[in-house]
Amino acid sequence: MAPKRSRPTRPSPSIPSSPPAPFKALPSSLEPFTTSLSKRHIYVTHIDTKPRSFKRKIFLVPVAMNLAVVLLFVWRVNYILPWYGALFLSTLGYTRDAAVLASSSSTSSLAAIVLRRAFTFLLDFLLIVFVWPWPVEFCFGMAHSNPVTWRWKTGFRDREIYVRRSREWDAGVLDGAMAPGDGAEKRALILSKVKPATDPLLLREKTGYLLMNGDWDLDWAGMIAATALVDENAVAPEAFERVVMLYSKEFGWVCLDRGSGEGKGPSKEEDERRRQVLAFRDALAAVSKEDMFYRWIEIVQFEASQPGGFGPEKQVEVAGRIREMFAEEGINFDEFWREAVGSDTAEGLAGMM
Repeated sequence: MAPKRSRPTRPSPSIPSSPPAPFKALPSSLEPFTTSLSKRHIYVTHIDTKPRSFKRKIFLVPVAMNLAVVLLFVWRVNYILPWYGALFLSTLGYTRDAAVLASSSSTSSLAAIVLRRAFTFLLDFLLIVFVWPWPVEFCFGMAHSNPVTWRWKTGFRDREIYVRRSREWDAGVLDGAMAPGDGAEKRALILSKVKPATDPLLLREKTGYLLMNGDWDLDWAGMIAATALVDENAVAPEAFERVVMLYSKEFGWVCLDRGSGEGKGPSKEEDERRRQVLAFRDALAAVSKEDMFYRWIEIVQFEASQPGGFGPEKQVEVAGRIREMFAEEGINFDEFWREAVGSDTAEGLAGMM
């Protein structure tokens, strides 16, 4: 009898050793921070450098709003509670409802009383269900801590760490997002949400407290934990600068690679250009010449959209026109740029937008 031939075994599909681009393994320096995070959300961190006085003013707005809600409820309870008490006693038969008895002979009067009381019940129901939770969550929220606890523990600082957490749009996105091939669509969704949230212009224009929107919410507990790690010198503050992190079953905690390339965020050169442009704008605003900044942008955008491209020669020509425009306002463009930005790149300025 001829010996049976063994069937060749199929090679098992290779498992990648690293996350698919543009993600990479989370740096070990941030591992202590992940213990305070949920594995069901995507997180974005950055450092807010707005002055602490400005942050204090911004925080006073929700404090005043929630205080107004509390005072409204105190007044409402003081006003309406005796009415509810009398109505309850009338329902039990201990007292007589004078209003109902007086209108019992008139159908229209009785209907008016019913509608008025129905409106009162509805109003108080809406206040309790939809408005009262605001100050409660603001002061005593437990799911992700709350703003009052965050400020009580961290105070106001010139350099603050903000942590944002993805909202409902992340449902089901993390499952298989790091899988090769199949997770490409989910990774694209993540990148489409992350890119505007980490735009340097947005982070410079707005303080972290104003970055809550339909896609991102502030994670108060995460900010408390991050600040504590920095205060304990367990993690360097710079480690939280524009970090996007999420958990995958395949690779554990991963982060977005912020190197150059499509979908990986702006390069260091692009960040530096934006910093220079914003510094130049702020310097013009300080001398009440901010309109010159927007006129400069309009000229560059118009010339860049013209046929023939926006090559080096065209950039030099436009830069000359911009110098003349500033000179008419009594501003030496090159000197003003050098003082505001700290570099001598005026020749290539026209091509920076």
